[in-house]
Amino acid sequence: MLHELDSAPRYNIAPTQTVAAVRPLPAGGGRELAPLRWGLVPSWAKDLKIGSSLINARAETVASKPAFRSALKNRRCLIPADGFYEWQVVPGQKTKQPWLIGVRDEPVFAFAGLWEHWTSPEGTAVESCTIVTTEANEFMQPIHNRMPVILDRADYDKWLAPDCHDPEAVVPLLAQFPGERMQRIPVSTLVNSPRNDLPACTEPISG
Repeated sequence: MLHELDSAPRYNIAPTQTVAAVRPLPAGGGRELAPLRWGLVPSWAKDLKIGSSLINARAETVASKPAFRSALKNRRCLIPADGFYEWQVVPGQKTKQPWLIGVRDEPVFAFAGLWEHWTSPEGTAVESCTIVTTEANEFMQPIHNRMPVILDRADYDKWLAPDCHDPEAVVPLLAQFPGERMQRIPVSTLVNSPRNDLPACTEPISG
């Protein structure tokens, strides 16, 4: 559950929609909160369609994959969140169980993100982003085999450092977040449709 930049709360943001990201200012000396399209579109892409398949970047290959390696060196960002959804296969049921997952005692945390600038053949500029993922920790394994990289607050400055262009200096930050610091609640299948952007999406269900 990511937050857009406008003042209206969001409860179910989907890929290709706009999310808020924290990144260094181009001139240095500060940071900005920028609206980015979720689904990274590399500068060399022919069209926006590629973004739908690049909503996540695997930590294991992010330094070598052409779509991400330049952004890892030069365009890292934080993507603030107060929770995220993941879906669990339930034996004997066709419908997966959605869970709302967060961090204990941290109302807002941040995913490791990368961003890119792309210009269409018609001259339209689009800034987009992706969320870095890693193998699931013991907390997430019963639900899914992957999880977003949640950065420790102590690592925010290093991840955003505008003068650091060495992948070897930042890739070690892309580790599993401690499972004992996480929490989860089962929520309604309302979240299965991005048309449902309602507080009810985040409310716990029994069972």
